[in-house]
Amino acid sequence: MADVILFWFRRDLRLHDNTGLSHALQCGKLVLPIFIFDTDILDLLEDRSDRRVSMIYDMIVSLKADLEALGSSLLVEHGRPIDVFRSLSKRYRIDGVFTNHDFEPYGMKRDSTIADWCYKNSIVFKSFKDIVVFEKNEVLKDDGRPYTVFTPYSKKWMSLCNELCLKSYDSERYGKMYLKTDPFPLPLLSEIGFSRSSYHLPPKEVDDELILDYKLNRDYPSRAGTSRLSIHLRFGTISIRELVRRAVALDFTFLTELIWREFYMMILYHFPHVVDSAFKPAYNVIHWSNNELAFQLWCEGRTGIPIVDAGMRELNETGLMHNRVRMIVASFLTKHLLIDWRWGEAYFAAKLLDYELASNNGGWQWAASTGCDAVPYFRVFNPLLQTDKFDKQQEYIKKWVPELNTPDYPSPIIDLAFGRKRAIEAFAGVGNR
Repeated sequence: MADVILFWFRRDLRLHDNTGLSHALQCGKLVLPIFIFDTDILDLLEDRSDRRVSMIYDMIVSLKADLEALGSSLLVEHGRPIDVFRSLSKRYRIDGVFTNHDFEPYGMKRDSTIADWCYKNSIVFKSFKDIVVFEKNEVLKDDGRPYTVFTPYSKKWMSLCNELCLKSYDSERYGKMYLKTDPFPLPLLSEIGFSRSSYHLPPKEVDDELILDYKLNRDYPSRAGTSRLSIHLRFGTISIRELVRRAVALDFTFLTELIWREFYMMILYHFPHVVDSAFKPAYNVIHWSNNELAFQLWCEGRTGIPIVDAGMRELNETGLMHNRVRMIVASFLTKHLLIDWRWGEAYFAAKLLDYELASNNGGWQWAASTGCDAVPYFRVFNPLLQTDKFDKQQEYIKKWVPELNTPDYPSPIIDLAFGRKRAIEAFAGVGNR
């Protein structure tokens, strides 16, 4: 029975510049890397061929190969984390459990359970900041309160950002500290209850030119103008510190998008009620229409509004959607159709390859005017004007809606002027209470 430090991979699936892993490798004990297919999460997935599980599985295969090239391996388990750790304690003498922070409510509760178990068993538990540059209480107003408006938050964020907080962690220097072992067996996808599904994973390397031209191209869905790195940030296959260093050097607009990500994580940490209710409590009493047929047509991309249908079909087929189009489809659902933002948020949560609770919630509440620093309720995106501005030649639309301008394409399910007027009246009534 070996004495080991367990390093627990979660949303940090890389060896390079990994904060918690680097600290584990420097603590003087052999490190056994582990990953857990968490049944508390997987059991909530209705689709047994969820493409995200296949994607994560392949990321784990790659990570395991990287470790085996160093003479070690990745121990992959399937179950409830607390049960897994209890089982591992019978196989190894565990001196410590190292990992990186998770800010989502479930992750914080799970980690608290594991930390308590470690304490009761005289095992060190250490968790580190890795998925963001600034976390929790590191960017606050001068009076110590959290920001709820993005612009002053971003200014404070940038004033605090320096070379020290962007330094890389040189995990590679300590490769000899991994536990040397024969390769561990990897459970099959079927053994964890899922079947193989196809997906497309964008590359995790982007050219400087894309970042330099980001401001110019980012709003046009037919152009290859966005980095599509959100998946890699979500699962930690790239380092946020290295990406921010590039953004600082190349493009302020690209950097701003990375700061928005951290802003929403900060909001989730300080205001956890946003998970299932409006950031602005007054908007919890909006009288939503919640027409189930209209929602179904929105989900399927059959609303008769081409840019909306194109976006939803892209999402359904690929698990991705251009960010400008995300705003358009969200505005259409919550304003024109007057359907509760939580319905749309849940649908995105079930479909997006890059799903991240904080950003998904923040984006939906922004579009629905219920969130912090959200678009004013009387600003309703007109999807036709948005099309004219950002997809004038309809290149994006025609890719996803090939039956456009044929008898097979449906008529609009709602009059846009009516929907806009109804939404403004519904939101204004709440705001005047």
